[in-house]
Order: sequence, then structure tokens, then C-alpha cells
Amino acid sequence: MYNEVADWLNNVLNQDIPEEVVAFCFNLYEDGDNAWSMELVGTERFDVDDEDWPCDEVTDLGTREGLLAWNKDSEWDVVLEEMSTILRRYLEDGKYAQILKSKEGIGIGFVDGDVEILFTK
Repeated sequence: MYNEVADWLNNVLNQDIPEEVVAFCFNLYEDGDNAWSMELVGTERFDVDDEDWPCDEVTDLGTREGLLAWNKDSEWDVVLEEMSTILRRYLEDGKYAQILKSKEGIGIGFVDGDVEILFTK
């Protein structure tokens, strides 16, 4: 699964990022029937003490139209943990990891749940 995520991110991050973006959040969705998807948004605010910061979206970087989608027979918490692990690995050695880490923070979570912080400056 790492290669699929890395390829998707490489395509997404191979563009100019709006200057107003100060943080990134990976939004996860449970689509039903063991289907999952993820988008990446850039936000104008980052606050580790306020989990609503991902709501201050500046751009979806085209990912709402090009979601990363996959099937896995799993519970939501396992999907979150696995995707967090994959994204942490990308942040270590991914092609565009520096673009992500150039901002104040990076989070991941289901849109109706808590946000887990993957990176802060």
C-alpha cells in the first residue's frame, strides 16, 4: 500500500502550493462495503490545541476529484493506524516530503473524528 500512497502523493504534490497554506491534513472517509478513501487539504491555520483547524481549508489540491481509494476489510481505527504509519514513512523518505514538512503541521483523521498530528515544526 505504501507505493500506491507515495505515487498518489507524488502526483498531488507536483504542483504549486498556495502561499496561504500553513498546514496539511489528510482526511479519511469510510465509504462503506470495506471501501476507504483519502484526500489532502491545505489549511490557513494550524493549532495542536484546536482540532477544528482542518476546517479552515484553502485548497484540496485537486484531491477531492482524485481521491486515493482502496478496499480493506478492517475497522476504522486500524485503517487510521495503518495510513498514519504509511504517511510517517513518506515523511521520512518520500519524494515530496519536504513540501509537506515545510509547513507548520500535518494531521490525519476521519472528517468526523479526532485529528492525529503526524508532524509539527
